[in-house]
Amino acid sequence: DVQLQASGGGSVQSGGSLRLSCAASGFTADNYAIGWFRQAPGKEREEVSCMSNIDGSKWYTDSVKGRFTISRDNANGTVFLQMNSLRPEDTAVYHCATDLITHYCSNWDKWGQGTLVTVSS
Repeated sequence: DVQLQASGGGSVQSGGSLRLSCAASGFTADNYAIGWFRQAPGKEREEVSCMSNIDGSKWYTDSVKGRFTISRDNANGTVFLQMNSLRPEDTAVYHCATDLITHYCSNWDKWGQGTLVTVSS
């Protein structure tokens, strides 16, 4: 069974940084994609970033471009989301998810529990 666990959230002041980690287990597929999503209270979940290991392509939503970086530790498969220059608008519960179907950051089929990021002004 595929399991995902996001961690690394916390409380920071505006302009600070956090690095989120997504540990995935339970699958051995060579091709997959990992995505980061967030959901703030009263708002719909939005995709923040994703990465496919087929071609190494990466995608970021406009609001985080230049501030967030998605990467993977090839030794253990952990996927990171480095978040710099954080803003209060980034406050949300962040989840990671896998795409084991298309491998191109769509058809998200497995989700983690999420980790809370709080950015104060």
